[in-house]
Amino acid sequence: MQSDKLSVEEMVEYYKPDVEALTGFIPWLESQRGVQTATIYRGEGIEENSVTFPVYDGTLMRFVKTAQASSLIDRNYVYVYSRNRIRTAEEEKRFIRSATIKEMGDLWGILSKYILKGMTKASMWSEGVRNGIFLELLLKMREILAFWDKQEREKRVRE
Repeated sequence: MQSDKLSVEEMVEYYKPDVEALTGFIPWLESQRGVQTATIYRGEGIEENSVTFPVYDGTLMRFVKTAQASSLIDRNYVYVYSRNRIRTAEEEKRFIRSATIKEMGDLWGILSKYILKGMTKASMWSEGVRNGIFLELLLKMREILAFWDKQEREKRVRE
C-alpha cells in the first residue's frame, strides 16, 4: 500500500493494529538488549553426524511469528536501505531516531530486513534483539502513532 497517499488519520489506522500487536514485546526486548537470545544445539555427537542448528528463545520466536503475520512485512526492504542510504546498524538507529509518520513504511522496511533475513541467516533475529534495533523500532513506532493519534482526537474534538 502506498502510505504516502494516505492522510495522517488513515496512516494511524493503517499501522496501529500491527504496531500494537508487537508492542507487548517491549518489556522483554528491554530486558534482553545486549543478550544473546539463541544458542547452538550441541547434542551428543551431532557435530560428527549432522549440521548444528540454532535454538531460539521462545519469546523471540513469538515476536518473529507475530511480525511475520503482519501484512506490513515488506519483501522489498532493500529499497528502503538504498533510498535512505542506510548501510550499518548505526545508520539504522540514526534513521529510526529521526523518523516521522512519513517514514512509518521505512521503519517497517527495517523490521522486515531482520525478520525476513532471519529466516535464512540464523543470527539476524538474535542480532535485532541484542543490538536493540527491534526495541528502538517499536518504541519509535509507538511514539509516532501515540502522538498523531492524540493530535487527530484533539482535532475531532475542536471540530
